[in-house]
Amino acid sequence: MKPELYTIFMASNRGTMRKFTVPSYALHLLTTLAVIGGISVLGAVGSYARLVWRVADYNALARKQNHLRQQYQQLETAADDADLRLSSLQSLATEVAMSYGSAHPRSDLFKVTELLNRPDAAFEDSVTEFAVLERNATAIGLGNGLRLASVGRSALSESFTPTLWPVAGQVTSYFGDRLNPFSGEGEFHTGVDISTRYGETVRATADGVVIQADVHAGYGRLLVIDHGFGVTTYYGHLASFAVSVGMYLHQGDAIGYVGVSGRTTGPHLHYEVRLNDMPVNPMRYLQHSSAAD
Repeated sequence: MKPELYTIFMASNRGTMRKFTVPSYALHLLTTLAVIGGISVLGAVGSYARLVWRVADYNALARKQNHLRQQYQQLETAADDADLRLSSLQSLATEVAMSYGSAHPRSDLFKVTELLNRPDAAFEDSVTEFAVLERNATAIGLGNGLRLASVGRSALSESFTPTLWPVAGQVTSYFGDRLNPFSGEGEFHTGVDISTRYGETVRATADGVVIQADVHAGYGRLLVIDHGFGVTTYYGHLASFAVSVGMYLHQGDAIGYVGVSGRTTGPHLHYEVRLNDMPVNPMRYLQHSSAAD
């Protein structure tokens, strides 16, 4: 039996006509291929559209994640600044109490752990306690509370107090609030920056023992001296050390050289004074002396 045939006529604009005879099975095959091709094209378009949507959704999520990360970093920086402010205020209050004869403060006098749960309240409590100490300084000094031992008071001489300038130069950044030189955002500066020449000799500001001399994040080459009575001094961004851990130093001894190690915009010394590991304003000691020669 002969297959069924289909005749297809095609006419051109020149008046010519062509005739094609196609078996029925070939026509069915072409039709099937056309349907399959159309379905494939629609599937490809749909897959591409879903891919584009997923990429757009991923980019949106990535942008949101970056935004949340930046917010977290800002909150973390604000929390660190609040911690430093509170620590500095607590140190100042402790110094006032010790200056008027009180012994080391009780561990629960300033509830540092409250900073994590309610930083504003903890900060206000510290301000209140400092105000009470300031208003009642005379009473504290004349009271019958615990006193520093006489040997301790006599040992706390000028040589153990960090009054010497560690290096000659100009103070370019003071203790307290400032703009970060890298990010331009506000931050709490825990010491003073003294600008001077690269390689300038850095000297111990008081008698003490070297307890740290290594590289520390942000500080670069950092040297820490323990002067006793809870007082320590920090010397950051050094080019090199002239002493080692465990060495006993006298006020004015060379301890290192000014450099640009760590996070710095130029040669200078970052100098800190800490009381019970809490930063206090170094200028309260340095303002009564002149810069080192």
